[in-house]
Amino acid sequence: METHTLNTDFVWSDHVGPFRGISEDQARAYDRDGYFRLDDVFEPDLIAGLLAELDPLEAEFEKLLREKLGGRAFIARADEITFNVHPVLRSPAARAFTRAPVFRDLAHDLLGPDVRLYWDQTVYKKPGAKDRFPWHQDNGYTYVEPQEYLTCWVALTDADEENGCPVIAPGLHRGGTLAHRPTDLGFECFPEVPGKAVPVPLRAGSMAVFSSLTPHMTGPNRSAGRERKAYIVQFAQDGAELVAADARRTPCDAPDRQYPVLEGGRSPGGGPQAEGVPVR
Repeated sequence: METHTLNTDFVWSDHVGPFRGISEDQARAYDRDGYFRLDDVFEPDLIAGLLAELDPLEAEFEKLLREKLGGRAFIARADEITFNVHPVLRSPAARAFTRAPVFRDLAHDLLGPDVRLYWDQTVYKKPGAKDRFPWHQDNGYTYVEPQEYLTCWVALTDADEENGCPVIAPGLHRGGTLAHRPTDLGFECFPEVPGKAVPVPLRAGSMAVFSSLTPHMTGPNRSAGRERKAYIVQFAQDGAELVAADARRTPCDAPDRQYPVLEGGRSPGGGPQAEGVPVR
């Protein structure tokens, strides 16, 4: 497989404990397969409260798509699939959610002691969405160094193969960022997986934890009336930078949305800490 032009010397480093939140088996799965699943992490009441703030933001964006943007903007399509970026800028619940202890522990164990929120977005896939979302690595969209950051794909509703749960290509993360090509619905690193593909069904409140280098896709939503809602929360090492094709670098430290979640292994002082977020 062809690698990204900026990926010249990547070497995957296996994770070594002691770990704060994950188990040795989960660390081995992450290093070997590029992902693991955490079931029933968040209480239903917490997810309901989050949806109470995220649903109106998504509805507002879909209205804009339909009325002002001709039904489409980049990879978003009205009545099919929407991407609402940076809810933390407008939703206090989302901002607190990103500071949940489970995320801090995952970030500590998989990235290190100094970590920032890198990106957050909701992705709603509507019933009848006929297209799969292409195979891609998250770092294939906007190239970041260090190449490895952390994606937490949180199911806000039940996600299964019928309505478009994540599908992972295990083991292909260890070579770093692959070359991606544009398609009609986002970037693609390969049209068909060169190996096995593993569906990761998730109950609401569960999440898939995977590397920015793990190839994944989601299928169509063939369900009868079941909208698939996900909140994607991503974390990167403090000091991470976006690298443009011309080698220009931009620090990933926008203070309003790329705030620290760990400093020296501890929760930063000030701001919402989400200490009361119930996590199973």
